[in-house]
Amino acid sequence: MLNRLGLRAVIVLIVIAIAFLYLSPSFTKEFPSWWSNLFPTEKIHLGLDLQGGIHLVLEVDAIKAVENHLERVVEDLKQDLRNNKIRYLELKRDGSDKIFLTLLRPEDGDALQDMLMTNYPDFDAEYTGSDQSQPAYSLVLIQKSKGRIMKMAVDQALETIRNRIDQFGVSEPDIRPQEGNTILIQLPGISDPKRAIDLIGKTALLEFKMVDEENSLEEALKGNIPPGSEILYQVSVDPKTSRRTKIPYLLKKRTALTGEYLTDARVQIDSQYNEPYVSISFDARGAKLFEKITGENIKKRLAIVLDDTVNSAPVIQDRISGGKAQITGRFTMDEARDLAIVLRAGALPAPVKIIEERTVGPSLGKDSIQKGFKSVIIGGLIVILFMMIYYKISGVIADLALVLNVLFIMAGLAFFGATLTLPGIAGIILTIGMSVDANVLIFERIREELKLGKTNRASIESGYGKALVTILDANITTLIAALVLFQFGTGPVRGFAVTLSIGVIASLFTAVFVTRIIFDYLYGFGKMKKISI
Repeated sequence: MLNRLGLRAVIVLIVIAIAFLYLSPSFTKEFPSWWSNLFPTEKIHLGLDLQGGIHLVLEVDAIKAVENHLERVVEDLKQDLRNNKIRYLELKRDGSDKIFLTLLRPEDGDALQDMLMTNYPDFDAEYTGSDQSQPAYSLVLIQKSKGRIMKMAVDQALETIRNRIDQFGVSEPDIRPQEGNTILIQLPGISDPKRAIDLIGKTALLEFKMVDEENSLEEALKGNIPPGSEILYQVSVDPKTSRRTKIPYLLKKRTALTGEYLTDARVQIDSQYNEPYVSISFDARGAKLFEKITGENIKKRLAIVLDDTVNSAPVIQDRISGGKAQITGRFTMDEARDLAIVLRAGALPAPVKIIEERTVGPSLGKDSIQKGFKSVIIGGLIVILFMMIYYKISGVIADLALVLNVLFIMAGLAFFGATLTLPGIAGIILTIGMSVDANVLIFERIREELKLGKTNRASIESGYGKALVTILDANITTLIAALVLFQFGTGPVRGFAVTLSIGVIASLFTAVFVTRIIFDYLYGFGKMKKISI
């Protein structure tokens, strides 16, 4: 029996040692070089409400992603129709899930059906034309494929935003999808919320387009835009007066090259003007395309377009090989860095808009921490004093279990990489009460057994045995409720559920296992003959 007691004591000591190991990074950053190879280095993450920052809910325009997909399919169709010698009169996107196609010859209908069945299984072809000489078809994107594209757009947006935030240098971000096409973003400790929001929401679609120098810009500005061309603007800001000037460009609609071939984007300093610019590098395929475009258009202007805004439109002086280019402008260092970040992380697959935004100041977060921990200390001290006065030495044992319970909860947060929030502190306070409640049940059972005239050991055995079922029932049902809250709750609700779940498990361990060891040692094998309860 004594050997079993010693083994259980060793288990408790090992658990306490592990708890201190996981908590140590939260109290100090000074560790020897070998520490990170053997022991944990992650500290407890503080939530937005405790250290300040920004809370955003973004909505991804997933329908726009479907429309972009259809535009690409239209371009692929044009190529396939030419390859199959199928002549068409009209081919365009129709709404957000259809492509409209009119053939020139009725005899091409069968060849079209075969081609669609082979190359475009995501579309159902519906005959819609009334003119037999020029049959018209509506290619409808099937619902399953549309849903897949929309989900992929949200997933890609989530990954792109996460990459941008990681490169921006935000510690402990919370980024996760929510119902519908929304994404929840919490960035604790942000000192410049506006810059972070601009970085997150920028689509960052980089395109290279040829300037249309064959047609008149003046005529296009009057409304006579040539087919296959468009007007985009370059925005220039005077650094002295902050006056914004919009310079129009007539560009070819067709994109010669996109940012999908980028492999790197870095900030460099112009040695002549001492101004920052962004140096970009293409992969092997992108380098070949860029060399081909510049080689075929010497002395013509190539516009660099970012999110439908012309950045610059330099004249191509010679063929550019090596797959490198520059994006220049009157950038500040922060603007150049942010542009490099979004280009490296990639363009968002669809535009996003902010549907909810909250900023928590660091002073408010500091105040929340102080009040939260003050409530834990005051609540804990009241419980500790009550247990000591009412249950005497047994109450002191329960108080020791209570302290260990809080230690295990904090260590559990560090172990799972969970975030401590203000509702999480409320969960800790609730767990303190629940932990004591388990000890109260045990102590009252022991009292009843002592009144019946049983020995100390028999009273302890019976008290723990009879109370165990009730304690397990109460804690398991609470744990189930906490897990449901964690699974289906969001934000503060999840923070409460995390600490409550860890606390329930910790309180079971301390109330049933730890206190039992102390009772067995003091009254079973120790010199104390009378239970102080």
